[in-house]
Amino acid sequence: MNLFRSASLVSLWTLLSRITGLARELLIASTFGASAMTDAFNVAFRIPNLFRRLFGEGAFSQAFVPVLARSWEQAGDDATQALTDRVATVLAWALLGLSVVGVLAAPALVWLMASGMRPQGFDMAVTLTRWMFPYIAFLSLVALCAGILNTRKRFAVPAATPVLLNLSMIAATLWLAPWLALHRIEPIHALAAGVLLGGVVQLVMQAMALARLGLLPRIAWRWTALRGAWADTSTQEILRLMGPSLLGVGVAHLSMLINTQIASYLRPGSVSWISYADRLMEFPTALLGVALGVVLLPQLSAAHARGDRDEYSAMLDWGLRWVLLLALPCAVALVVFPLPLAAVLYHYGAMTNTDIEQITRALVGWGVGLVGLIAIKVLAPAYYAGLDTRTPVRIAIMVLVFTQLCNALFVGWLAHAALTLSIGLGALVNAAFLLGGLVRRGAYRPAAGWAAFGLRILVACGLLAAFLYGVAAHVDWLALRSAMGMRLALLAAAMLASGVLYFGALHLLGMDLRPLLRRSVHGKGQ
Repeated sequence: MNLFRSASLVSLWTLLSRITGLARELLIASTFGASAMTDAFNVAFRIPNLFRRLFGEGAFSQAFVPVLARSWEQAGDDATQALTDRVATVLAWALLGLSVVGVLAAPALVWLMASGMRPQGFDMAVTLTRWMFPYIAFLSLVALCAGILNTRKRFAVPAATPVLLNLSMIAATLWLAPWLALHRIEPIHALAAGVLLGGVVQLVMQAMALARLGLLPRIAWRWTALRGAWADTSTQEILRLMGPSLLGVGVAHLSMLINTQIASYLRPGSVSWISYADRLMEFPTALLGVALGVVLLPQLSAAHARGDRDEYSAMLDWGLRWVLLLALPCAVALVVFPLPLAAVLYHYGAMTNTDIEQITRALVGWGVGLVGLIAIKVLAPAYYAGLDTRTPVRIAIMVLVFTQLCNALFVGWLAHAALTLSIGLGALVNAAFLLGGLVRRGAYRPAAGWAAFGLRILVACGLLAAFLYGVAAHVDWLALRSAMGMRLALLAAAMLASGVLYFGALHLLGMDLRPLLRRSVHGKGQ
């Protein structure tokens, strides 16, 4: 299996997901603006997303995929199918209970997330949370399906289905929101309906893909079957691994929760400004970090199960080189070119010049830490593949303390922008400690040529920064609000010229990308 081809497949689908996601955010921003109602939706949407990332894509996937890959590598298809049946049974029961508790506890959850919201916004956030909380059940089952498909090297469907959430929310904004307004119902309710529908259709699509392969898990709803699934040794191992993973992912998201809480006490719109900046930041992190992490985790797990230390280290080296090659120029763009990006994407409808300027400030903070945010997506799976979920937890706890110290220093000076900066700086510290740990234990042995590789990238990024700074300074991007086509064309031309400049400079500096493009991995199923 060619790693670059697999990662490119995930990236292409993720690109479509992020494009539709940006269209979704643009439509929501122009329709609803940045107000107490959008703050309420963003808070409510973060609550099920937080639990989804904790229990679904976070701790569960980190524990489930390595055990599943080992089972497939060592025990065969029948034993692996039995394992997925048992895990699916336990997960489904747990999600059912969690959804009930979440709906009942919505006021407490909103208070924990954003106690500083005004009464009207708080009440709306509670209502929206109750409507959207079952989304966690659908998306956690989607994570189960995605883990099975990715382990079998079927990356396309898991990467493609997030597009369906965006399309559902776009449809809800275009058609349901005006209908609600016509009937004197708060239109923001349409977004909650779009989220719930998006979760349902994602699960249906992934379940259909598994059914076609004969891999669809069978969920048992009898109490005796649940007891048997719970007592299984592999299920217990996954649960044991989930404990530290849950704490580690929880610590990372606790930092975001604290930041949302702080933002709720700042100027109205602060939560929304950060959310809109998040969407732009997630574009490169998803295209690069998520794609690399999705492809590498099952392959690293399989290499670890085979005891192939050289393959394990070589795959890590390949992933880290792609991180530096592609993440650093993206970070440069967020730091020196944030206003044009925010203006072209968000400066429409109800969005004001002030809103764009505030989004820009938040983007710079993300740019500072972008390389760390993406590198973690490659480094953390290296620990999970080796069934070590404790070390990332210890590092995450330390980073949480560091992040809050940064908040204490910077919030009074930078307001909401300090919140993204603190997480960005924390990500750099996190990545540095993860990398150092892998090198010290001998799991990662950097291949030759890193010094020359890094130097060429730094020189090319310096040229890129100078170019983007000049473009940003010589065009009044806010004044072009009424000339949408011209502003979009200017941004497209600047991005195209940036790519030509960056990769052209690397070529002139003697960088050969062919080894990175040709890297393959061999194992079961090839």
